[in-house]
Amino acid sequence: MPRSAFNVAWHASLPVLFGYLILGLGYGLYMHNLGFAWWYPPLMAATIYGGSVEFVIATMLTQHFNPLTVLLITFVVGFRQFFYAVSMLNRYDSGDWRQWLRIYGLSDETFAVNYTLHVPTGVNRQTVYTWVTVLDYGYWISGALFGGCLGQALALQIPRLEFVMTALFIVLCLDQWQRESDHLSTLSGLVLTALTLWLVGKTYFLLVTLLLLVLEYSWLDWRRRQS
Repeated sequence: MPRSAFNVAWHASLPVLFGYLILGLGYGLYMHNLGFAWWYPPLMAATIYGGSVEFVIATMLTQHFNPLTVLLITFVVGFRQFFYAVSMLNRYDSGDWRQWLRIYGLSDETFAVNYTLHVPTGVNRQTVYTWVTVLDYGYWISGALFGGCLGQALALQIPRLEFVMTALFIVLCLDQWQRESDHLSTLSGLVLTALTLWLVGKTYFLLVTLLLLVLEYSWLDWRRRQS
């Protein structure tokens, strides 16, 4: 029996389902711990859809809000997806109206699934890509909604749940360390962060660190082009 595009996408996205529901649940509970109503996590999940960026912005909303810092953090953390988009140019049909859905929903996991997905003969490839994107998007919102509702319904206040964000970035850092060939970016990030925290204080150190890292990577890229 021929498989439909939805069935192909559903089976391919199952690993993302379990990952997103668990992480989204943690995100919803985390926002509840910060004092936000149940509808904040799914709303931010639907509009930002930025994974680690959402954890950062949730914390920033409880402090003195600095739009420039939020904009810069979002740009730097999410810039990796620019390269994902370039890799998918030959796979996504630009003439399809569903292209806008696939562009907005191109997360790390959606890229990994769609880039490596084998679409059976006779199944529309663009429809499968679209369904994977929509399903992953729904998984993340559902997890955040479940976490927010669970926290509010049971009045859960889990001590030190804010460490979820720290743990998330530790895992991302370790993953980056394993992928690197020379560890320059990781080590320079640690050194610059420590120096700027010492020099400018905790209010502006993150903004200054990100600017310095952008300058560093621009200079390194220029050196590679010259060699």
